[in-house]
Amino acid sequence: GTIARINQLSRAARAAGAPVVLVQHESQGDYLRRGSRPWQLADGLETAPTDLRLAKTTPDSFHKTELEGLLRGLGVDTLIVCGMHTEFCVDTTCRRALALDWPVLLAQDAHTSAGNAALTPQQVIAHHNATLTGISSFGPRVQAWPTEALVAPGGPLAPAATA
Repeated sequence: GTIARINQLSRAARAAGAPVVLVQHESQGDYLRRGSRPWQLADGLETAPTDLRLAKTTPDSFHKTELEGLLRGLGVDTLIVCGMHTEFCVDTTCRRALALDWPVLLAQDAHTSAGNAALTPQQVIAHHNATLTGISSFGPRVQAWPTEALVAPGGPLAPAATA
């Protein structure tokens, strides 16, 4: 499932020496209040002590957070994006990353949605995979990749070969 693919991406990123940043939504209200049950990371999501964690209060992972400075300080040149909610946080964060001049590799099978009155979760995901990859006006682009291709030998998250 989606959590297993996110874990696969995170493990591969750590093995490749790439930073893993967990951006967690929170709010002042009861739902998603820091420490509440709905606020907790998804069951089964693997984390490591080296993972970086940031809180956000809008769908934009960059808005009023330290994410941009953190990524620039680490010398990150491309973002791999996965997570929850496709139509809110994933979409907005991808678009903002493009506006900040980062290319995005969207893990096309590692983001998820609850759907809505008009579209099933699968339709929301397919729509955003297609829509985000069509944006060209920023310069950098979103490319949708399956998790297996991202972590495969020769893929963006393959560990660097040692001589």
